[in-house]
Amino acid sequence: MEEELKCPVCGSLFREPIILPCSHNVCLPCARTIAVQTPESEHAAGGGGGGDHADKLSLHSETDSGYGSYTPSLKSPNGVRVLPLVPAPPGAAAAPRGAGPASSSLTCPQCHRSASLDQRGLRGFQRNRLLEAIVQRYQQGRAAAAAAAKCQLCDRSPPEPAAVLCEQCEVLYCAACQLRCHPARGPFAKHRLTPPPAHPGAPGGGGDGGGGKGAGGGRKLPTCAEHDLENYSMYCVSCRSPVCYQCLEEGKHNKHDVKALGAMWKQHKAQLSQALNGVSDKAKEAKEFLVQLKNLLQQIQENGLDYEACLVAQCDALVDALTRQKAKLLTKVTKEREHKLKVVWDQINHCTLKLRQSTGLMEYCLEVIKENDPSGFLQISDALIKRVQVSQEQWVKGALEPKVSAEFDLTLDSEPLLQSIHQLDFIQMKFPVSVPPVPLLQLEKCCTRNNSVTLAWRMPPLSHNPVEGYILELDDGDGGQFREVYVGKETLCTIDGLHFNSTYNARVKAFNSSGVGPYSKTVILQTSDVAWFTFDPSSAHRDIVLSNDNQTATCNSYDDRVVLGTAAFSKGVHYWELHVDRYDNHPDPAFGIARINVVKDMMLGKDDKAWAMYVDNNRSWFMHCNSHTNRTEGGVSKGATVGVLLDLNKHNLTFYINGQQQGPPAFENIEGVFMPALSLNRNVQVTLHTGLEVPQSVKQPKLPNN
Repeated sequence: MEEELKCPVCGSLFREPIILPCSHNVCLPCARTIAVQTPESEHAAGGGGGGDHADKLSLHSETDSGYGSYTPSLKSPNGVRVLPLVPAPPGAAAAPRGAGPASSSLTCPQCHRSASLDQRGLRGFQRNRLLEAIVQRYQQGRAAAAAAAKCQLCDRSPPEPAAVLCEQCEVLYCAACQLRCHPARGPFAKHRLTPPPAHPGAPGGGGDGGGGKGAGGGRKLPTCAEHDLENYSMYCVSCRSPVCYQCLEEGKHNKHDVKALGAMWKQHKAQLSQALNGVSDKAKEAKEFLVQLKNLLQQIQENGLDYEACLVAQCDALVDALTRQKAKLLTKVTKEREHKLKVVWDQINHCTLKLRQSTGLMEYCLEVIKENDPSGFLQISDALIKRVQVSQEQWVKGALEPKVSAEFDLTLDSEPLLQSIHQLDFIQMKFPVSVPPVPLLQLEKCCTRNNSVTLAWRMPPLSHNPVEGYILELDDGDGGQFREVYVGKETLCTIDGLHFNSTYNARVKAFNSSGVGPYSKTVILQTSDVAWFTFDPSSAHRDIVLSNDNQTATCNSYDDRVVLGTAAFSKGVHYWELHVDRYDNHPDPAFGIARINVVKDMMLGKDDKAWAMYVDNNRSWFMHCNSHTNRTEGGVSKGATVGVLLDLNKHNLTFYINGQQQGPPAFENIEGVFMPALSLNRNVQVTLHTGLEVPQSVKQPKLPNN
């Protein structure tokens, strides 16, 4: 975690860190050295006029004594360019009255984005109090650990406290033993000496370290940078920063979208925790992968020795003829072994580096989550969440699979005649390609949403048989036969358009040129018992106007226009309601179901692709193929609720107005695939309500007028 707590400019632990607009941090003293200032008068007058140098510098802080410019020869310990202080121009006179002010900017040493400084200078950047608290805890923990660590070479009793740790020797030295046993010359000159490491129980060294106090537990509440007497109480979503009450009343945030500070704190904390789970899983897989690689090293060593022994035995049997070839063959085996070892070591080093970076980021994020400073947390949460997500994405597909096998695909043919010995060489063993092994379903990534299911799978580790593609099979949701729903190379697939309230069985198998491998285990997935859907903007008539996340519909035209729902039904019982928000001048909205190819520029039910009930303020009618039937008393007005009950088990359709059934079931013997549908004009506005249970009891139906 120490790398997360170091300033990118000076390479030391952060001192008075400030947050740049790009979300990176830098020490306040370092920021003073990298701030660049250019007087506007230089741009306007071609460099003439000195100006008041002290006034220009005051844009940074009262203690600044110069301004910086990039000098490539100076670098920080981390390789970041450091800007030296530039003295005031000799003989610079005070700026004449009316001269333009100096424009100042600060370039982030990590992403190289520039940020302009306002009249407050560096004081305009927010202080990262949360990072400052974590650094303080870390330093305390390291100091405690250093005091506890003892020199490993002392002949005194007890040993002296350790002063340094040599990373190459892995030995702790006190000051005296370092001078005697580890001088900074000769081969030791390149060794890296670091402070003694923190032990897990020390604060900041992996334990809880006491944690931070809450806002009301003794820590001073942070005050607004704009209004010193006001505490942060809200969070500006537009600016992504905490604000106080006065900022909302009179500041630049008064028209911005703001939310409660505590609620946003909890929301961002939950997002960071969720993102950390993914990185934690990858770190766990990386540790297991490192164990595999180390085992692979041992297997390669053992197999290499076996091949060498076998080769020597065969060559000794052909002493005279094989003497010259023996060295060449041994060299080839050795090269093959060294190549495999090099590849595996490269993987180990690369994976270890990424694991250390991820682990450091995880430890830092966990320390951040412990903090109880909402505003401080929200200052850095967005950037941390992005970093965690990027860290998770670096474990790309194939990153945790060995690049080489422990087996040596070499064989020695000792059968040829003696005259062929001089041409003897290794033949690359070409084993017959076998069918792929059983794919492993990744249950943590398999899920259902509404009437769709998503499945994910992968091949087992150390699988060497090639895979050309996968076949995903799904049953009919009623225990029937499996059918192929996907064939391809992807290992993630989503199947839409399934039945609601149904249980599906899924399985997958891999194939290659040799054939089809065995099936995976069967996974059982349950679709939603009720349908959640909205109006579909992609298929609606262009005059339809949707709002409220596509749940509210009206129209721009005085003519009736049709809009469909996003769900399609072919099985089961489904119920939804439409609330009449506005009803002017007695229009005739129509509610019902339709095929996907229904005509959308006239009232629902006038063609043979829709089944509907249209309503005025007094009566309702059923309509299909422009045939009007079952006129029933009872209309709609503003505030009315129309219910639609589609029973595809009994193949009928029933309508309700304010809970009152409108006559008998409207239509019988309807079969196929249907979508919720609505037609209306500009005098009506309705809101859709879905995810409703099928009504168990309703009022007695009104009988149609004869």
